[in-house]
Amino acid sequence: MTIVTIHNAKTNLSQLLARVEAGEEIILARGKQPIARIVPFQPPATKREFGAMRGIISVGPEFFEPMSAEDLADWER
Repeated sequence: MTIVTIHNAKTNLSQLLARVEAGEEIILARGKQPIARIVPFQPPATKREFGAMRGIISVGPEFFEPMSAEDLADWER
């Protein structure tokens, strides 16, 4: 993590962005006071598609059977 003043960041923005692209985190400061953080962009997670695991995993009929009293007690602890 590197701390850079705003003036220095304006002067060297391209180089700072290249470092961020490489995975580094840059802190922007006004004087000695940190005010912002530049981090690599993380694209939002893709929306999950219903049925995407069809044919890969299966749930047997025992899944829908009631729990035994012992298992239920363990679950409720």
